[in-house]
Amino acid sequence: MTPTVDDDFRPSWWLRSPHTQSMLASSSLRRMLRGWRSRRLEGDAEAVTLDCGDGVRLTGSFTAQNERAGSRGLAVLFHGWEGSTRSTYVLQNGARLLDEGWDVFRLNFRDHGGSHALNPGIFHSCRIDEVVGALQALQRRYATRPLTLIGFSLGGNFALRVALRAPAAGLDLARTIAVCPVIDAHAGLFQLEHAPRMYHDYFMWKWRRSLKAKQRAFADAELFTRRDLAGTLRTLTEALVLKHTDFGSLDNYLDGYSVAGDHLAGMRVPVSILATCDDPVCPASDLAGMTLPPCVEVTVTRLGGHCGFIRDWHLGSWAEDYIAKRLGLMPKPAIPVEAAVVERKGKEARSDIPKC
Repeated sequence: MTPTVDDDFRPSWWLRSPHTQSMLASSSLRRMLRGWRSRRLEGDAEAVTLDCGDGVRLTGSFTAQNERAGSRGLAVLFHGWEGSTRSTYVLQNGARLLDEGWDVFRLNFRDHGGSHALNPGIFHSCRIDEVVGALQALQRRYATRPLTLIGFSLGGNFALRVALRAPAAGLDLARTIAVCPVIDAHAGLFQLEHAPRMYHDYFMWKWRRSLKAKQRAFADAELFTRRDLAGTLRTLTEALVLKHTDFGSLDNYLDGYSVAGDHLAGMRVPVSILATCDDPVCPASDLAGMTLPPCVEVTVTRLGGHCGFIRDWHLGSWAEDYIAKRLGLMPKPAIPVEAAVVERKGKEARSDIPKC
C-alpha cells in the first residue's frame, strides 16, 4: 500500500521506530507527562452501566463538555484488546474531544476495565451484538446529536462492524473513525506471532491476567486449564473458541470478526480509517484488496506504529488532530486529498486502495 502523498505526520527523528511509537501510545510515561490533560475528563465522569439486551451489561464513563453553550454531539470511544476506559490513548483522545466541545462516553468491553464479574460469559471478539446494544442504550439515554464513534485497534474493528450494522439497528451514527483497526483477523493473529516477541508476550500477560480475574469471579466453573493458560496466543485462542463459543474451529471464529475483502462493501455510514505502513500489530497492508464504498476514506501514513503517531518529546499524538479534523467536517463529511483513496462517482464500490 503506497503511503499517502500528503503525509503531514512527521515525528522527531528519535520517534521514527514503530516499536517506540507503539510502546509510547499507552505507556505510563505518556500518562505521567500528559495526565493533566485528562483530569477533567476523569474527574467529572459519571460511571454508567448499560443494559445491552439479553441480560448483558457493559460499563462506561460519561463526561459532559462545558466549553460551549451546547454540545457538538456525543463521541463514543472504544479501547483496544485488554485496554479500558483508562487506557492512555483513550484518555488523551477523550480529553481532546472534550476540549473541542464534545460530550464523551468511554465504553468498556465485556471483561475489561475490571468488569469481569458483571457477565458470566467470557469476552471474545465476535460479541458484536452486545456492543451494538450498548450504542442503542446510549442513543436512548443521551439525546445529544450527532452520535460519533471512534475505535482503536480491536476497538477500531468493533467500530467498523457497529457502523456496518447501524442502519438496521436504528443507530443514527454521523461518523465512525477507526485507528489502526484489526482488518484481517487471520493476518492479525499471524502478525502477532511473527512480530518481535515483546508484543506476543505483552498481550499474553494481559490476557492471562484477565482470564484469571474472570476465573476468580466465577470460581465454580473451570474456564481454562493450566495447560491452556500456559500455551501460545494461537493455542489459547483455539481453546477459547472450542470451550466458550459455537464456532467449532479457530478459522470460523477469525472469519467471524474479520472485515477484510468485501465485508464493508455495504457500508452506509461515513467512515474514516487511519492506518500506517509500519504498524507492527495491524499493518496497513491488511487493507489491500478491500472493496469499499465512497463513504469510506482511508488515510495511510509512512510512520506511526500501532496507535502511536507520537510527534515529539511532549508525547502528543497526531491521531488526535486527525480525529478532531474528521469530526470537524460534519455534517458534510468529505474525502480529503490526503485520504490516499480515489472516490468514484455513483455507488459502485472501490477496491483501489494504494499499497504499502
